[in-house]
Amino acid sequence: MYQWLDRLYKKNKLYFALMWIGVYCIGNSLANPLSAAIGIDSSMALLCNGVLSAILLLWLQKSNLTEFYGLCRSKLAAKRFLWYVPLLVFVSGNLWFGIGVNLPAVDTVCYILSMLCVGFLEEVIFRGLLFKALLKEGEKMAIVISSVTFGLGHILNLFNGSGMDLLTNLCQVAGAIACGFLFVVLFHRGGSLLPCIIAHSVNNAVSVFANEAAFTPKNQLVFSAAITVIVGAYTLILCKTLPENQSSLTVDVID
Repeated sequence: MYQWLDRLYKKNKLYFALMWIGVYCIGNSLANPLSAAIGIDSSMALLCNGVLSAILLLWLQKSNLTEFYGLCRSKLAAKRFLWYVPLLVFVSGNLWFGIGVNLPAVDTVCYILSMLCVGFLEEVIFRGLLFKALLKEGEKMAIVISSVTFGLGHILNLFNGSGMDLLTNLCQVAGAIACGFLFVVLFHRGGSLLPCIIAHSVNNAVSVFANEAAFTPKNQLVFSAAITVIVGAYTLILCKTLPENQSSLTVDVID
């Protein structure tokens, strides 16, 4: 399998990234109804995302691409990122309207573990593989396309059996696009994808404890607007204060 992945990667890095996006989206779209059929929420999503995470991580390690795709510490001090305090605010967002117990214990564990894998997969695929593949066409275009593609990909939640309504999905898409810009700036300017993976994974995982009854349409709009403003301001600050292109200091050794 790893030799096949190497050949596809060397042949066309953009197609390689799109292949991973397709496999990830299809796998999770099938996992939701299968989990419902089994009766354990997120059980098949955990299996799908766990397997994909293991394959991707082992391939990156085998190909000596972990540093190239940001699975390393940033070369810049934490103070350059304002000690990541805005990320802590972002991570806590799902708990702003209170805490609730929404799933049985087993389902909760499956959901949390699956979301941790989702954070890793989406960051490596969209901020790593897709963004890096597009960089040769221009930095601005790579940032915009990888961020917008990531956000629009959440539209699938309307059709994959997750039960999400239209308003919630639109708010999710808007927030995801904003976060996409922030995370790609963190990676490209800071050289590390780890803060993005951690923030993304934890934000997703704690959503299982959100007080769903309090997420009225008005509160959803307030939440989406607040997250977008916080993330947008943080992105602009980092763009003004961080040096450029730390992620380009590493070498794509597979070539």
